[in-house]
Amino acid sequence: MAPDALSLREVHAYYGDSHILHGVSFSVRPGGVLALLGRNGAGKTTCISTVIGFLKPREGEIRLFGDSINGLSPERISHLGIGLVPQGRRIFPSLTVRENLIVARQRGKSGTRLWNLDRIYEMLPRLRERHGQLAGTLSGGEQQMLAIGRALMGNPRVLLLDEPSEGLAPLVVAEVGRAIRRLKDDGQSIVLVEQNRQLALDVADSAVILNTGRCVFAGDINQLLNNEELTAQNLGVYRPH
Repeated sequence: MAPDALSLREVHAYYGDSHILHGVSFSVRPGGVLALLGRNGAGKTTCISTVIGFLKPREGEIRLFGDSINGLSPERISHLGIGLVPQGRRIFPSLTVRENLIVARQRGKSGTRLWNLDRIYEMLPRLRERHGQLAGTLSGGEQQMLAIGRALMGNPRVLLLDEPSEGLAPLVVAEVGRAIRRLKDDGQSIVLVEQNRQLALDVADSAVILNTGRCVFAGDINQLLNNEELTAQNLGVYRPH
């Protein structure tokens, strides 16, 4: 049986003396999209920071395709195959679009279809149009697409997306959603942190809900869609279509 793309088992994480993650456990199937949901302050970004190595877990185990990545540096974790699209995008404003992409290039796992400039431009054609433009002069939506493209140039085995629709107009949010669906169709394993629940639930096949650093739900997306009481209690009033 193939290992999960990413798995967390009883992970505890702290900021100083503040206990933020309390025994968090979930897994992402290879090629799956997992929506990591919860109200503001629930621990979602802390969870992403712990996976990528910015914050070391005090207890528990994090595995990438069966191999432990506990305690490794963010650089090492990135080289092993976890890509991050951070909250706030954090592109390099003084570099061109093309330079932002090239600087993030890493070798991928042999035997897989690798990401390169042509493939990025094919999926995100706006970046081709803007390839020579300084990234700091792009619109918010274009910067988000660049942040996604930059992460893909690292040829990640698992892609972490932290609030990719934040601050974007509805039409641009729909464009982000289409990009995530294309990645899913290509077999990219994804963890999606997203306040836009409609977007998250439309693209995900499984979900985890965090509440004050604890998992209160982990399961198939359809289970969540059919449990209005759970979504209302932990995410606010929401009635799926």
